Amino acid sequence: QVPLVESGGGLVHSGGSLRLSCAASGRTFSSYVMGWFRQAPGKEREFVASINWSGGKTYYADSVKGRFTISRDNAKNTVYLQMNSLKPEDPAVYYCTCRIPPAQAFDYWGQGTQVTVSS
Repeated sequence: QVPLVESGGGLVHSGGSLRLSCAASGRTFSSYVMGWFRQAPGKEREFVASINWSGGKTYYADSVKGRFTISRDNAKNTVYLQMNSLKPEDPAVYYCTCRIPPAQAFDYWGQGTQVTVSS
């Protein structure tokens, strides 16, 4: 088990910014691939962003590219999602997740944090 605890969600006006944080447990955090997914009411959970162990490779969904930035601090066992220019279509529960190589799937999930955008 890899406990993941998200924080930083809340209510923001359209065009505003939020930064989500996810604290992970584990002595080998620096080897984990970390990611963020989101799920809006009535919709399936969707990929938002991911980052490799060093932070040198990041991937984004087209819908957030250029607005969101994923980063990590291995010394703090924490991954971040900086969300700028939030839009009315961004509200969802945002989930932190990790993949421990050589596993191919994201196996561990946080409890989620709610992001709400008011117009």
